[in-house]
Amino acid sequence: MLLALDVGNTNIHLGVFAGRGDHAHLVRDWRIRTEPRMTADELALTLRGLLGDDVDRVVSVVGLSTVPSLLREMRVVVGKYFGSGPHVLLEPGLRTGVALLVDNPKEVGTDRVANALAAHATYGTACIVVDFGTTTLVDVVSAKGEFLGGAIAPGIDLAVDALAARTVTLRTVELLPPRSVVGKNTVEALQSGILYGFAGQVDGLVTRVRREIPGFADTDEVTVVATGYLAPLVFDECRTLDVHHGHLTLEGLRLVFERQNDLARARKRGPVADSAP
Repeated sequence: MLLALDVGNTNIHLGVFAGRGDHAHLVRDWRIRTEPRMTADELALTLRGLLGDDVDRVVSVVGLSTVPSLLREMRVVVGKYFGSGPHVLLEPGLRTGVALLVDNPKEVGTDRVANALAAHATYGTACIVVDFGTTTLVDVVSAKGEFLGGAIAPGIDLAVDALAARTVTLRTVELLPPRSVVGKNTVEALQSGILYGFAGQVDGLVTRVRREIPGFADTDEVTVVATGYLAPLVFDECRTLDVHHGHLTLEGLRLVFERQNDLARARKRGPVADSAP
């Protein structure tokens, strides 16, 4: 089994895959809170507790981290607790097959690269990937699978926390659709502004991307994919989203692992001309 770890700023999403290639499938997945000061031993203990009896069936690990301190701890966990592998950590410079057509490829978050790879492999079209996490990412993938760039906005949780922290009379509320867009009380007004406001933001950004990128105006040729732990909250409120893929980043990590494995086996057979990004 393959353990995939997506360490984000707010959550750690992890899952185990069985099989390979077209026969690969996600067996189980979990989300836990990110603790930036977590040590390698604490992380390993958490992973083993979640995996249970499956921990001995994990032979390889693939992962990424947008939290630098936890990337360092992940390296220790992989080497200390999961044997000889093969293991892969997605970091800047690793060849993934995704061409990064931006000013500075090293600035692109590894989660965005994994999402681009998985979206293109899954849907086979040009894609706009909207990742609802700590930030809201709107990333653009060409029909060839190239990463063209994107937009980054504050995420829903960040906005809610800032609103509660910077105002005296407003408070954090449960994010549910209100009875009407016109709230009749403070709670409903907040729910309306947050849910419909973010939905409008996403719809506006996606519409602008379609208008500005050549070929993206044709709705039949572009798939708009929602992912991230907050995607279920606003998916039904957005008019521009086509599909919801709850484990897109994990799927991208699996594809990265298989590519690296294939390249390693090919190198053992002889010289490999790997011109792909």
